[in-house]
Amino acid sequence: MMTFKDRYLAGEVEFEAIDDYVEEWNGSDDPRTLAQFLGLNEEEEDIWIEESDEALKELLDSKK
Repeated sequence: MMTFKDRYLAGEVEFEAIDDYVEEWNGSDDPRTLAQFLGLNEEEEDIWIEESDEALKELLDSKK
């Protein structure tokens, strides 16, 4: 299964779709952490939590 990060980097979804993935994870019994579910590494998770969605988007965009 492709994660949010995989699909975003592949250009399949817009960044705003991250909210849908968060909702899906919240409503599931997935044993992974939210970051794992989204496909984020530790650096990406830290930036997302400590800074903002926009900072995470910029970081991911730099990997496209």
